Amino acid sequence: MSAGLQSRAVALGLLLAAGIALSGCASTVAELPAVGTPADAPPPSKEASGYLPVHDMPPDREAAVIPPNERAKIEAELIKARDRQAVKDNPQNANASAKRSD
Repeated sequence: MSAGLQSRAVALGLLLAAGIALSGCASTVAELPAVGTPADAPPPSKEASGYLPVHDMPPDREAAVIPPNERAKIEAELIKARDRQAVKDNPQNANASAKRSD
């Protein structure tokens, strides 16, 4: 590799590394008053936004969402639909799906 090509590769690598390092500062630079805030932009909120309350869980339900007998019925219907679709997609698997449903 020639010296000129090698120096260009090093310069390009350093430029790329500097760009990556400075990209983390983009959010703080954007908040500066003289940099990039349009004149018609609303003022930033004074209250701290914080993080979403990920640990706040909803209260437990009093009743089951789906009763067990209805759940079993739905699961059986889904299994039958899956087997019908498998037969339509690949008729050679018709015997295998028939054996599974027994």
